[in-house]
Amino acid sequence: MEFAVQNLHIEFGPRVLFDSLSFVVERGERIAFAGQNGAGKSTLMKCIVGLQEPDRGQVLLPKHTRVGYLPQDGIHLSGTPLLEEVLGSAGGIPELTARVEELSARLQSLPAHAPDYRDILEELGRLELTLQEQNAASLRPRAETILRGLGFAEGDFARDCGEFSGGWQMRIALAKLLLCEPEVLLLDEPTNHLDLQSQRWMEQYLRSYRGAICIISHDIALLDNLVQRTIAFHHGRAEEYSGNFSYYLKESQARKEALQRAAKAQQREIAKTQAFIDRFRYKASKASQAQSRLKQLEKIELIEQEADDAVMDFHFPPPPTGGATVVELEKVHKAYGEIRLLSGYDFRMEKGDRIAIVGVNGAGKSTFTRLISATEEPDAGQVKFGHHTQVAFFSQTHADVLNNEQTVLECVEAAASRETRPLVRNILGCFLFRGDDVFKKISVLSGGERSRVALVCMLLHPANFLIMDEPTNHLDFQSQDVLQRALAEYPGSYCIVSHNRRFLDPIVNKVLEFRVGLPPRLFYGNVSQYLEKVEADAREEKQAQAAAAPAAAASGNKKDARRARAQERERLRPLQAELDKVEATIAQLDERKAAITTELEKPEVGADAERLMALTQEFQALDRESESLFTRWEEISTQIETLTNTPG
Repeated sequence: MEFAVQNLHIEFGPRVLFDSLSFVVERGERIAFAGQNGAGKSTLMKCIVGLQEPDRGQVLLPKHTRVGYLPQDGIHLSGTPLLEEVLGSAGGIPELTARVEELSARLQSLPAHAPDYRDILEELGRLELTLQEQNAASLRPRAETILRGLGFAEGDFARDCGEFSGGWQMRIALAKLLLCEPEVLLLDEPTNHLDLQSQRWMEQYLRSYRGAICIISHDIALLDNLVQRTIAFHHGRAEEYSGNFSYYLKESQARKEALQRAAKAQQREIAKTQAFIDRFRYKASKASQAQSRLKQLEKIELIEQEADDAVMDFHFPPPPTGGATVVELEKVHKAYGEIRLLSGYDFRMEKGDRIAIVGVNGAGKSTFTRLISATEEPDAGQVKFGHHTQVAFFSQTHADVLNNEQTVLECVEAAASRETRPLVRNILGCFLFRGDDVFKKISVLSGGERSRVALVCMLLHPANFLIMDEPTNHLDFQSQDVLQRALAEYPGSYCIVSHNRRFLDPIVNKVLEFRVGLPPRLFYGNVSQYLEKVEADAREEKQAQAAAAPAAAASGNKKDARRARAQERERLRPLQAELDKVEATIAQLDERKAAITTELEKPEVGADAERLMALTQEFQALDRESESLFTRWEEISTQIETLTNTPG
């Protein structure tokens, strides 16, 4: 067991988030926390990590279990170079060493049949393996690999953490957690600030992660590929589902329908019984039967059905009629210091275009949205709008300029036009502001709530050209679906910066990809089709390079070719020798482990506690050594394969 939640009760005023919530998380499990925004998922994570105290109940964590937590926002690091900051997170090695020594001493004094003998042995093995992995030789390469996977360039490693924006700050925090490899990893919306490439890398990394993972995410593809268990929170209760997120969605609907059928059947039975009672209560020959059924009726526990959360739809106000061209860029230049994002760039957007804007962070996506919304000027060139183009722009920074003294309702009503003011309460409900939530002051809202208010203000503005920068980051699935349906029927044009494929695929017809150091390129189709095209192009390029290599070698000087082959053999010889040695050692270890297993099966060994302890400790040590050697075997094999496949 990695941790257990026991009879947890949390309430805010009259609202109960959890009542007697209990569940256990085992080692290596991957669990999704599901439920609408406000159901208490993030609060639960804060309780597990110890940032918030429950009203009742407790979280049970075995001693020395490390818990890593990535919140949605609120992290800012500065004063330390990036790589140094990440490496500094992998501390605790002296503490681990002291713990290993303590456990080893306890193990020596315990008989093999003691109740906690095996638990101590397993913890000792885990700690020794952790120490082995955190040696100085492997720590830096691992940190660099994680940072590259999360989108950082090698030139970023020496930069001060304070130079990075909020989204990159969250990536730094994630890199620190992954390097530490805590036994429990709590991730609250980890993909909000990741581009497509970093999302894919993180998903692969987490799939091979050895600790337990609890994750909150609105990325269904990630959840389906990662989790095997879903805990859904709804109206203060939790229900468990033994499957991924799509299984949860399907099974929860099936459970709801089964409950509805059972409730209807119960009501029919109650009505039938009540009819019998009403008919025969005062008839002497049937009075006793009627009385008996009345008592049965009073004992029936009614099947409770929770009312479904209202699903509301939002429709954009009718946009003004515009011309055939929405916006046009002519020879546009844009740079920040030495970082050049656009250089003589031409772009034309036609009426009816629905464009997804993708690419790695820092390539210029948000800058482009500011250019085409006229909130920022190009350094050179022109940005021209078409006839009667009217723009509505949602930027993440718009949440920062809301009036803190206004309520949510006042803020949105102030942004609405006369025509859209009657829609205000409906659209606020669509985006999770219901009941008294609309009377909250802007000043008390979380970052995600402020972002949703800014989005609602933008959506109520009549326009024929929508520009949205990451609109789904703080929306639950239901709100995403509401926005998606509204955009599907919207008659105007739009550009959306997002990496949410589930949201984008049904509603876009073009993809504009931004690349660092290269001009943007346009693809026709949705995001999935764009990814297929990019991957197909990469395969074709690799095949072309492989096909060109023999021709290049044949046209070269034979003497150079012989020299290259000799150099390759020189590079391969020590690697091959080490590989042979590692393989021979692994074989010896396997042979000894097999012999120990045979010994442990003997009755006389089982009766000899001292001998049993010695053999068990030896087997554990051999097992850890084998795992380390297999890791080295994979590294050497990869190097040999790389050298063998490198042309020349």
